[in-house]
Amino acid sequence: MPNIPRFHLAMPVDDLDAARRFYGETLGLEQGRSSDTWVDWNLHGHQFVTHLAPKSGAGRVSNPVDGHDVPVPHFGLVLTVPEFQVLAEKLQGAGTKFVIEPYVRFKGEPGEQWTMFLLDPAGNALEFKAFADDSQVFAV
Repeated sequence: MPNIPRFHLAMPVDDLDAARRFYGETLGLEQGRSSDTWVDWNLHGHQFVTHLAPKSGAGRVSNPVDGHDVPVPHFGLVLTVPEFQVLAEKLQGAGTKFVIEPYVRFKGEPGEQWTMFLLDPAGNALEFKAFADDSQVFAV
């Protein structure tokens, strides 16, 4: 297997059982190694780790993008359009409360994309998006 660059991302959570339900059951990520204070997840071949951490008390910040208040900080994943649609339907079927409902952002412009934002049980903001044309990921 070729050496493909992968990212490693760690996010704080305040309840590992809630993280296991959300990331494992709701999002369907495969769980890897774990301990009493962290859990590794396979996020489409990337290492995503939820670490037990107390709430920081910091307020949420957002920036306006395409008429929506995008939560900052957030992390996300670029999916294919079919993967995005399947995940959006799964999340809607699970009664997920979205920060930004699934919609097409920058319609008819460079970088047109499907996007949705939601919070995990610890309040971490997640974005999932999909480009009809992957060559537009970094379009200006």
